[in-house]
Amino acid sequence: MTAESPRTPAAEHDDTLSLRQQLVNWLFTPLFLLLLFSTVTGYMAAVTLANKPYDLVLLERARLLASRHLLAPGDDLAATYRLFPGQAEDFRFSLHDMAGNGIVGIGRLPKPRPLDYQIQAPQWRDTQYQGRKLRLVTFRFAVAGGDALLAQAAEPIDARQSLGRSILGNIVIPQFMFIVIAGIAVWIGLKRGFEPLERLRREVAARPRDDPQPLDETRAPDEVRPLILEVNALIERLKTMMEAQRRFVADAAHQLRTPFAGLKARAELARREPVAEPVRDALERICDSAQRCSHLVNQLLTLARNEPGARPGAPMHVLDLRRVAQDTAAHWAPEALRQGVDLGFEGIDMQLPVRGHEPSLRDLLDNLLDNAIRYTPAGGHITVRVGYGDCAWLEVEDDGPGIPAEQRSQVFERFHRMPGTEQSGSGLGLAIVQEVARRHGAVVLLEEGRDGTGCRFTIRFPHHGAAEGGEPG
Repeated sequence: MTAESPRTPAAEHDDTLSLRQQLVNWLFTPLFLLLLFSTVTGYMAAVTLANKPYDLVLLERARLLASRHLLAPGDDLAATYRLFPGQAEDFRFSLHDMAGNGIVGIGRLPKPRPLDYQIQAPQWRDTQYQGRKLRLVTFRFAVAGGDALLAQAAEPIDARQSLGRSILGNIVIPQFMFIVIAGIAVWIGLKRGFEPLERLRREVAARPRDDPQPLDETRAPDEVRPLILEVNALIERLKTMMEAQRRFVADAAHQLRTPFAGLKARAELARREPVAEPVRDALERICDSAQRCSHLVNQLLTLARNEPGARPGAPMHVLDLRRVAQDTAAHWAPEALRQGVDLGFEGIDMQLPVRGHEPSLRDLLDNLLDNAIRYTPAGGHITVRVGYGDCAWLEVEDDGPGIPAEQRSQVFERFHRMPGTEQSGSGLGLAIVQEVARRHGAVVLLEEGRDGTGCRFTIRFPHHGAAEGGEPG
């Protein structure tokens, strides 16, 4: 079946960020970079603050044990150390003379480095020994006679790390909470700030397709108003251009109708004369071409008449949809018989009032039946139905080849034809159906037939109360 309809704008993928996303990026990126910088510097400060008191305590314990050794050389320093309340169990201590010989020790420590024997002030460093991370202090300890000993003391850094994490948490968590609160405030502010743009977007999305009125710039923010004014100017230019195009198509189609009708009539007259067979074949082709051209011109003219704004003064009356459908189906019955197709009508025995323009509705049904008869094979069936549920509806169903589901989104595009079709056609029939339906506020549905074959076109009209326009004419 011929596939035709007005083209609907397809949503294209846009790789650029929205204005809101750009603002969020510009606002939140510095905040998170600031949080990262604050975390790093806070961690360094926490480690420094945690090390200072522990380092001083470690040094004083080591000096105490060194003094204890000098006062009582035979004492068990480990037992002495355990007498102090709250002391670490993994504390390590050693004394060496300046020749590098070990004198006494608690636990195991790495041997002093050569440079350690030259220090004057206590030196702290982090080291790893026997799989444990240690904080080690090295210092010289003076004894009687001017001699000196080299003392080392170390303890695991677990307690220091725990204190550092605690200090870091006290620094970072409040900052993180502050950034979260600031982010929420910024997001709410952006949402409130973009509300006028969102309202404008909803108004534009809700506008009918054929509404040429300019946008209202009075309620838009000052920053957006120039853009709206330019859009309104573009709408005016498009209106002028589309009106000129519509007039051109209508005038051209109107002017071409008479020449093509004359060409067809003369070719048919010439075909009746006794002429040679090659000439007769040429005349047959001329007649067929003139018929197709005449059909195309008529459809172009019909499409131009039913485009938005084409008939601003055309009245909409309350009419009987059942009568219009039945009369149109009866008009196409002889053509269906010539093609060997059974054309039937089904409808409830009551008036179906709809508000519309009768010539346009006849154009809609003419194109649906033309397509159905053209593509339904001999012996097939076409049914025109009307009915009423929550609204009045019109239906044309055939048992022809049908339209694949993947092609149904394109069938109403202008000049679109099904791939591989052998039937002649202009590709405008369903475009006319769509335009007429939109003009009447109706919806066109395309489905497969009730028995799973062919096509079923359903046009659902807006609800019309009985008191809205009186009795249908």
